[in-house]
Amino acid sequence: MSTWKLFHGNCGDNPPGLREIPDRPPWREFLPPDQVDETEDEQYWQRLHEIGNADERAIQRGRSFRIQPDKTGHSTLLDAVNAALHLRRPLMVTGVPGSGKTSLAYAIAYELKLNPVLVWSVTARSQLQDALYQYDAIARLQDTQLDQFQQQIDPNSPREAGNLGDYIQLGPVGTAFLPSRKPRVLLIDEIDKSDLNLPNDLLNLFEEGQFEIRELVRRKRRRGSRTQDDNRDNEEATVTVRTDDLDMEAPISNGRVQCCEFPLIIMTSNGERDFPPAFYRRCLRVEMPKPTPESLFPIVQSHFAQGDQAQWERAEERINQVIEDFVGSGNRSDRATDQLLNAAYLIARQHSPSDSDMEKLKKLLFKSLTNPS
Repeated sequence: MSTWKLFHGNCGDNPPGLREIPDRPPWREFLPPDQVDETEDEQYWQRLHEIGNADERAIQRGRSFRIQPDKTGHSTLLDAVNAALHLRRPLMVTGVPGSGKTSLAYAIAYELKLNPVLVWSVTARSQLQDALYQYDAIARLQDTQLDQFQQQIDPNSPREAGNLGDYIQLGPVGTAFLPSRKPRVLLIDEIDKSDLNLPNDLLNLFEEGQFEIRELVRRKRRRGSRTQDDNRDNEEATVTVRTDDLDMEAPISNGRVQCCEFPLIIMTSNGERDFPPAFYRRCLRVEMPKPTPESLFPIVQSHFAQGDQAQWERAEERINQVIEDFVGSGNRSDRATDQLLNAAYLIARQHSPSDSDMEKLKKLLFKSLTNPS
């Protein structure tokens, strides 16, 4: 297999990790790697791996994902993921609901050991600002007022109000753009549900790889305007803020966040709307392949690989049959792989439904998602 491929989509229980970072295109240069402390970055990823390895559900989701090549042994989806890694471009993945678009992000993070995945689930009310960071001005005001009240009662009472960074938390998108020598995996799920302005709001972020935290920029500007007569420190402002990762913080200098390695961004879409050409120009686009019995069997098998192997072997013939029925049942584009897994689970149990009961259950389990009646 060509050595340019970093992701292979079928690693099983032995993920190789991202062994090397490919060179960046000159037009996709961001913060130089030598400006990211190597020791601190290793500690950062060590903590991330601890968080990711504790999420068994995410690990299983990535481990069970399979990319099935076509009859010639080629996979357009595999090419798209690897091209996005080399070109530092977001990847938009389209396909019907339940085709595995979301699981692709978990499979990449699992195989390349870039877990945990940062997730932004988009709705019609989603705003980019909230996904970058949130500033809790109300909580800061309340803590300040509480301090003033307590000081009046007891001048020695402990203070409630903290530093400015205590009231700022990076969202999943903002966390993904923190400077690091390895890319984070960011899943922007169902971007086609967003309002009309969101794709345009993302353009500058995708192109420049950086954003500002306005509250910290204002703080730096005020500090910079003070003279030495004020006896105030005029140093570069560094503020520690919370991130979207569990119990993790990050230092922010001068109120600006700029990536070193552009995150691997997987944007999923059910194809419910089109996007501006300027947005498409900044992305790579690929459609999830239509499942076949040959591609679905290893997916189903991987979900039950940790169970009783003898029990699986006894149920294998019936599961093959239910896969054939699933693929051939009506319009496959309005059914999800989860429905097939539900049927396979019932069959693989020790006390499984009889063949006649299973025929009735399939009518229930394989109902159309677009016309469930």
